[in-house]
Amino acid sequence: MLASEQRLIQNSYYTASANAQPHYPRLEEDTVADVCVVGAGLAGLSAAIELADRGYSVQVLEAETIGWGASGRNGGQIIAGLACEQSVIEKALGFDAALKTWDVTLAALDLVRERIKRFDIKCDLVDGFLGVAVGERKGAALREWYEDMSKRYHYDADTEWIEPNTIQKWINSPRFHSGYHDRRSGHLHPLNYTLGLARGAASIGVRICEHSPVRTMSSGEPATLRTDNGSVKARFVVLAGNMYLPEVAPKLAPALARRIMPVGTYIIGSEPIDPAMTTTLIPSNSAVCDSNFVLDYFRISADHRMLFGGRVSYSTMTPANLKEDMQKRMQLVFPQLANTKVEYSWGGFVDITMNRAPDFGRAASNVYYLQGFSGHGVALTGMAGKIAAEAIGGQAERFDLMSRIPHHDFPGGKLLRTPALVLGMLWYRIRDALG
Repeated sequence: MLASEQRLIQNSYYTASANAQPHYPRLEEDTVADVCVVGAGLAGLSAAIELADRGYSVQVLEAETIGWGASGRNGGQIIAGLACEQSVIEKALGFDAALKTWDVTLAALDLVRERIKRFDIKCDLVDGFLGVAVGERKGAALREWYEDMSKRYHYDADTEWIEPNTIQKWINSPRFHSGYHDRRSGHLHPLNYTLGLARGAASIGVRICEHSPVRTMSSGEPATLRTDNGSVKARFVVLAGNMYLPEVAPKLAPALARRIMPVGTYIIGSEPIDPAMTTTLIPSNSAVCDSNFVLDYFRISADHRMLFGGRVSYSTMTPANLKEDMQKRMQLVFPQLANTKVEYSWGGFVDITMNRAPDFGRAASNVYYLQGFSGHGVALTGMAGKIAAEAIGGQAERFDLMSRIPHHDFPGGKLLRTPALVLGMLWYRIRDALG
């Protein structure tokens, strides 16, 4: 999958508009650190920063380059909550624990802003998120969810409901019935944010090595992690490679791989649009996501492009005519963009779990793992890294809370789980189409 993904990143708007970045060397020696972090995405870099702040020596090993995976290719939306409904957490852990997990996701939003300010990261941060519904039936369901979240989780403190007769003032599209606005959530340039975290981590003493895939890890204290050209002995390990770990190092954590599934998701970037038009399309300049299961998500970039995402693939095969298909979806939402050209198209894979809740835990007493963000991780990944570092430092309450969420292997094994999910997604597409 790593090789096939190269085509998906060749025409990425984020790569084309990335800030200049320093060179990080390949690991070519045997070294020692208090903690070795595997993966230089948002979760791994956040863990590294928190650990360095606590006085640990930290080595980060990245198989590709900083932010090469989902951290540098996603929709750029920082949103409260998890990919699953809170009812999933309530059923598994009870309401009190579910409320605490919700608070973790709110703290994740604050952490993004704290890190941006601390390291002066230029990543086009904008406040505001719109959750919108397609059609009356889905509008009623979204309203019911919103009222429940407001009553029991106090979500209305930073939000407001948008009635059908005022939705056009928030988003100038014929597609949406109603929705809500969340002032605390927002959007940013995810690759530049990730690159900024790497520079910040390096500035406080974290050693980062790119093009240094971990091939094996021997258990014990210390653990020994070996790359093609070197090794790291570490008292603690944080595995933050998500879905890439099984491919880079199949023997590293095989049990974890069975609990996540790679799902392709795709984004297009338009040519620059007249700024006056962008202010009429989404007057608040918020990020937007609809409430469909197979959803669309979009926002306006700092240079006035429409960045429009959606269309998922559970087969790991890139859909045919991807650019054209995504352009049609964008024009369905905004007919005003019928003559707007698409200049960028790219994609990647997110790691989903069976219940779409994040999967955090310990693979051994001194080996922590973070995976399964299920496409809702731009903010939560940062908090995941922070609470893993807290646990290493002896403050494990928040990590243990998240690790209590139960997870199961995907059914059918490696050969049958993909066809089963493809059939499942067909059902959800039909359900979305029926409104």
